[in-house]
Amino acid sequence: MLISQRMNDAINQQIGNEFAASLQYVEMASHFSADGLPVFAKHFFKQAEEERDHAMRFVKFILDAGGVVQIPTLPAPQHKFATAEEAVSLALEQEKSVTRQISALAELAIKESDHITKTFLDWFLKEQLEEVSSMDNLLRMVQRAGEDRLLYVESHLSGSLSKGEPDPAKDED
Repeated sequence: MLISQRMNDAINQQIGNEFAASLQYVEMASHFSADGLPVFAKHFFKQAEEERDHAMRFVKFILDAGGVVQIPTLPAPQHKFATAEEAVSLALEQEKSVTRQISALAELAIKESDHITKTFLDWFLKEQLEEVSSMDNLLRMVQRAGEDRLLYVESHLSGSLSKGEPDPAKDED
């Protein structure tokens, strides 16, 4: 096995964290869909898919490293949101939490001199910078617009997304 049992266990926990984040995004997307905001829904369904993909990257890594995958029990996601701002705020906090989790994994890899795992985690660290920035930008847009003008944000997102342009909620070059 190319990773320690301790690292294997920690990554298994992260697999659960990523699947839990995916489920939370599905709930958010469902909330926005029910509120008649299909572009917000599409954005959060896409986020759910990305988190699931992240979990699967971790699964593949453990298997490639000769470890054993054991997905922990997942907590139930929050399914009711009073406002769009509440949902997007939760998304931002979730991304910050995942960033702390990935950072802790990187610290463990450094502590164990596990360069293979640390190199693998570098992609996730960069990804988390993008995810936190994206959610922070989206939250600021929602706050500026207010609940009564979410259709403006919806329209703005729709125009950019339908043209295949980068997501304006993401801070990309």
